[in-house]
Amino acid sequence: MRLTGGEIVAEYLIREGVPYIVGIPGHGCLGLVDAFLARQDRIRMLQVRQEMSAVHLADGYFRMTGRPLAVYTSIGPGAINTAVGVATAYVDSTAVLVLSGDAHTHMFGKGVLQEIERRQDSSFSRILDPVTKRYWLASDAAQLPSILHRAFNEMLTGRRGPVLISLPMDVQCDSVEVELPEPAQRRAAGGPAGDAAEIERAAALLAQAERPVILAGGGIAGAEAWEELREVAGWAGAAVVTTFQAKDVFPNDHPLYGWLTGSKGTACGIHLCTTADVLLAVGCRFADETASSYLPGKAFSIPPTRLIHIDIDGGEIGKNYPVEVGIVGDAKTSLRALLGRLQAAQQGRQYEGSAYYQEIERVRQEWLDHLERWADDSREPMMISSLLKRTRRFLDRDAVVVSSSGNTQAQILQEFPFYEPRTHLTTGGFSTMGFSLPAALGAKLARPDKQVVAIVGDGDFMMTMQELATAVQYDLPVVIIVANNSGWVSIKDLQMEVYGLDRAFSTDFLDGEGIPYSPNFAEVARAFGAHGERISRADEVEPALERAFASGKPAVVEALVNREHPYTGSPAQGWWDVPVPTYLTERRAEYERLRAQERLG
Repeated sequence: MRLTGGEIVAEYLIREGVPYIVGIPGHGCLGLVDAFLARQDRIRMLQVRQEMSAVHLADGYFRMTGRPLAVYTSIGPGAINTAVGVATAYVDSTAVLVLSGDAHTHMFGKGVLQEIERRQDSSFSRILDPVTKRYWLASDAAQLPSILHRAFNEMLTGRRGPVLISLPMDVQCDSVEVELPEPAQRRAAGGPAGDAAEIERAAALLAQAERPVILAGGGIAGAEAWEELREVAGWAGAAVVTTFQAKDVFPNDHPLYGWLTGSKGTACGIHLCTTADVLLAVGCRFADETASSYLPGKAFSIPPTRLIHIDIDGGEIGKNYPVEVGIVGDAKTSLRALLGRLQAAQQGRQYEGSAYYQEIERVRQEWLDHLERWADDSREPMMISSLLKRTRRFLDRDAVVVSSSGNTQAQILQEFPFYEPRTHLTTGGFSTMGFSLPAALGAKLARPDKQVVAIVGDGDFMMTMQELATAVQYDLPVVIIVANNSGWVSIKDLQMEVYGLDRAFSTDFLDGEGIPYSPNFAEVARAFGAHGERISRADEVEPALERAFASGKPAVVEALVNREHPYTGSPAQGWWDVPVPTYLTERRAEYERLRAQERLG
């Protein structure tokens, strides 16, 4: 068949089952956009208000479904706007296809409108080089069938991640005779299970463990390995502790769930991980926040804890902690193989009633009791803890909750239980602000039957607030809960905790008279055509959410939350290496004492 470059892209996306292509049109992608005009019944083109949001939306959709969307952008600043979203997807190992317009191939190096060419002709791709798994520059439309199937393979196999295809304007519009590949004939099925001998060693070590803990990472979610995780945990009687990206892969009300460890961790998660004799880590990187900046005994005690590490990326194994057993493999197939060896060796242990099981129960309950005491519903404005407690009480068990960086994220990790897979979406290692609202739109596109809620701070919300227009335009009734404390208060809390209570600086939103300033986000929402209301007391949360969902529209519930330290957040449990200036003599001495204990080898 004879197709233009733009038509080749459109037809291949349809073959891959991609339902949406998301972005903003511009002169640099007109040929691509036009190719979708005659195909609107098979793939829908959605507009956003900022290209970063397009990537976050696609990222949220992928996290819900395991299927990538395509993002399109013009040349120049529109393309560069995708960088934060692409970096977020790259660090969190999620798949997004970015299609960027580019200068005409016969104009490379001339300095056409929005071309970057001083060091290399048409060099935009270099900007995204560190944050994509792979990128391609198509110099001829005939190359596109090969590029496209390889791009999907790159995104969806191994450690998943975003890819970029740069489409010069002439390539979008030139036509060639092509045959489009069948996706199923170009992609591997399943994932590697790991070396059989190492699986055997891991099974023997886990079977002998008296205090086993499983650290579940984002690889569990990516591989959809939640059933295998539950079976291995049940067989071994192992406590399950999760990372940021895996908080929903194991029911948080399961008696073996131990919450989180690390700098945003919980007392029970830290206790279980630091006292484990065997730790089975699956699909995680041991990043600094999970590991309390590698301070022994603060998040883990490796060694003497013996580590079994399973990851699809062999570069992560042994990178930050020495391993007893290292297995390169997909989380789902590796856990299934491990379970098979465990079951073949002996019957699963009867962990209920054991001393270890009773200890897990005790430390879990102590943490839940602590949360109940900490959330003081009588305070006005309300504490974020009270807002979260009452939001959880209101929402369905399978509601989807999206968060970004800041106190709301940290407290969701510490305080907010999840019960079903793919109900918790958050930014991980790139800790991106502005993620929540557009990612929630992607989640709602993926699961229109579910309640979808974004819980954000006011600073976070204002980074992508314009996407309320996208929500209203496409009738995506997400509910955004804005915890408004008029500032970058998570950073203010960090300043006070690390540098001193008198050293909070440049983190409050203050007017010329030093009074906290904030827009009225409820009124802003109504101006967009969404439902909006403002509350300040804990007992107003459930009624406000009831009205928001009943409106049937996108909705903003602006919750004024406490600005009085320490009721602004939740007390840290672990440790995080935040350097202290030398002129803060006493605090610097304590910082140096702790830093000297870090094990970075």
